[in-house]
Amino acid sequence: MRLFAAVLPPEDVTRELADETAVLRGLPGAEALRWTGRPGWHFTLAFYGEVDQDVVPELSARLERAAHRTAPFALALRGGGQFGHGRALWAGASGEVAALRLLADRAEAAARKAGLDMGEHRRYKAHLTLARSRDAVDVRPYVEALDAFAGRTWTVRELALVRSALPTSGTPGEQPRYEAVARWALGGGG
Repeated sequence: MRLFAAVLPPEDVTRELADETAVLRGLPGAEALRWTGRPGWHFTLAFYGEVDQDVVPELSARLERAAHRTAPFALALRGGGQFGHGRALWAGASGEVAALRLLADRAEAAARKAGLDMGEHRRYKAHLTLARSRDAVDVRPYVEALDAFAGRTWTVRELALVRSALPTSGTPGEQPRYEAVARWALGGGG
């Protein structure tokens, strides 16, 4: 199964971002982007790719330990940016971003210790993907519009292991499906 570790923003936070994204989707050229649906909004901490079923218990045990070693922390959606010359438009984060980065490092280490090939380590960049494009798109107007966006602060209290299913129908606009297959409280709390 195709898996990744993530932080999932709460419903009221994604509602705020949905309002902002509606404004962005009204800007000229927005149809050139494939917009991520609200159910797919998350902060990926570590992407694992295809994981054999027999590795999942060890990975889960190590992620649970990583969650328990990480205290809850404050985070907010703020601003935005791009990757790949407009191939990905994203919302950024503010607050205890160092704690989010630490959790991402621990999620990557958990996978390595469980035997997954994680490739070369890259410094974590906190982002929530809003839209993608196969081609380079000038997303500067969207990034500039996101500059003033600041969502409310919430407390991150859990780490999630998420399964993703890529679209298979070939229907334009079809979104990947995401399902949290496990969740662990940060700091070992309830």
